[in-house]
Amino acid sequence: MLTVVPDDRPGQPGAKDGSSSLIDEIVREGARRMLAEALQAEVDAYIAAFAAGRDENGRRLVVRNGYHQSREVLTSAGAVVVTAPRVNDKRTDPDSGERQRFSSAILPAWARKTPKVTEVLPLLYLHGLSSGDFVPALGQFLGSSAGLSGPVITKLTETWQAEQRAFASRDLSQVDYVYVWADGIHVNIRLEEHKLCLLVMIGVRADGRKELIALADGYRESTESWADLLRDCKRRGMRAPVLAAGDGALGFWGALREVFPETVEQRCWFHKSANVLAALPRSAHPAAKKALAEIWGAEDKDHARAAANAFDAAYGAKFPKAAAKITDDLDQLLAFYDYPCEHWVHLRTTNPIVNFRHGPAQNESHQGAPDRERRAWPWLSSSSRQPKATGAW
Repeated sequence: MLTVVPDDRPGQPGAKDGSSSLIDEIVREGARRMLAEALQAEVDAYIAAFAAGRDENGRRLVVRNGYHQSREVLTSAGAVVVTAPRVNDKRTDPDSGERQRFSSAILPAWARKTPKVTEVLPLLYLHGLSSGDFVPALGQFLGSSAGLSGPVITKLTETWQAEQRAFASRDLSQVDYVYVWADGIHVNIRLEEHKLCLLVMIGVRADGRKELIALADGYRESTESWADLLRDCKRRGMRAPVLAAGDGALGFWGALREVFPETVEQRCWFHKSANVLAALPRSAHPAAKKALAEIWGAEDKDHARAAANAFDAAYGAKFPKAAAKITDDLDQLLAFYDYPCEHWVHLRTTNPIVNFRHGPAQNESHQGAPDRERRAWPWLSSSSRQPKATGAW
């Protein structure tokens, strides 16, 4: 029978009979030596930077002071025993009078797991690995179970849930979101209802920083699901954005007209193009893609309308459904042209939400909890999954 943890019987592959894979040992030893050299170089550089500092007796204020007690750190290469060099820094802060302290940027104090290992834990939890299975499963894989006990994992889940609650109740009155993108994404992680999805809304501030505004479970095509999300944001002080971008099939638009009627609507060209091509024979796709690009890539709104009329003339008679997908939503498809041209590439699609789609693989065998956004919070809040906040687009 296939199991996560190998059998412990002697003679079985992966059995714990005192021997371990030679290649794993080589990798761990190499990692240990490289880490030791990096820590030593970091300390040497710190001491050299303050070598001129002397006390009244002419002795250096910053010197080596042996080694810290050895500790085991879980890395992607397995468990590595680390003995970090110690620094005796006798300098004092001129303002506070407190002693200066050396803090390693490579190995922070009390670190027991590297960030990569920390990111793996929520993903495994979301894939259905119970808290009691972390110790045997990852203990076999990493060569140690330190820092992976059931209570540790339980505490992590409680922390994730607390972070989610704080995020969902934070004040939005001090933030001005100029543009927003909305979409419903299916991640299928520990879920009961197949059609339930995560309703995601991302906004960009006036200074160009993008950030997650809201996250809730609901139905992608449901106006009421989106209305609940938008009403909650408005209750917490969110003001109406200038423009909102999303797929035309969303229930978001009906909710937006109710809660923020002054916000301009922009349909996503990525979704729209896919819908148009689906209504055309495959042989017509190359020419149709080029014709669509003439619309969303035009130099201004007038040229875009002319390109849309040309598309209708070329395909309307033979493929009326495909042409209607453009002509019926033309105003919403071309709304982005009314804003600064350097923003066009960002406003015409929902690409800021695409990163959320590359989440954990679907697994229908896991039974779910009803509070879906709390289950998904560890994944969405991990550093590798958050939209990048930048000062410029």
